[in-house]
Amino acid sequence: MASSPNLSEPPGGEGAASPDTADAADRGEGRVRWRRFALLTLPAVAVTAGLGIALAQGALAASFAVSGQQFKVSATSLEGEGFAQYGSVDVNAREELIPVAVTAIKEAKLHSLCQSVVTTLPVIGDISLNLTAGKKDPVEASNLFVDATQLAGDAVFKNIEIGRDASTLDKGPAEAVGMQDLFAQQADTVTISNLQQTAWATNAGTFKLSGLSMNISKGKKECF
Repeated sequence: MASSPNLSEPPGGEGAASPDTADAADRGEGRVRWRRFALLTLPAVAVTAGLGIALAQGALAASFAVSGQQFKVSATSLEGEGFAQYGSVDVNAREELIPVAVTAIKEAKLHSLCQSVVTTLPVIGDISLNLTAGKKDPVEASNLFVDATQLAGDAVFKNIEIGRDASTLDKGPAEAVGMQDLFAQQADTVTISNLQQTAWATNAGTFKLSGLSMNISKGKKECF
């Protein structure tokens, strides 16, 4: 005689997955989903952490979010008192960190200054913004900071110190210090002839531009 079925055992035998559990597995929930979430968020966490460390250690150069465009600056000569140079980082509006070499000068005079930036617009093409000053009387700046990625010219330094710890700089502006253990250099005075540099940012306590002229034109017209 056939035995009656065991009504207390769920269909499919012992240990069978419930419909809810099976559906969750089919949808890829649980461990797999958290793993994907972690992979997606790690880059953002790393950037935020890097920015936080930079802020905490005073490593950020510019005190503002830099644009997505570099600009060029040239001058026939630059004369400066209280020179310091060290590595740092700028940050843009996307909170991306940009490595720069900061040149800081207490008092600077620039002759025949030129500044240019080129913007490429849809349909219109390249548009150039050019600024010139100091052809007769020099441009004067105090507590000048330039966050550059390239610099060229013929330079003469007085009482230069090369390889000094960036956190101990004391010849440039008061704020011109970098992170501990990083390379830096400083000098009492600096003179640069035929200056050419590409930069992300410039800021100064005062900036006097004698004979200022600004021009916008179509096409690519840079200082160098």
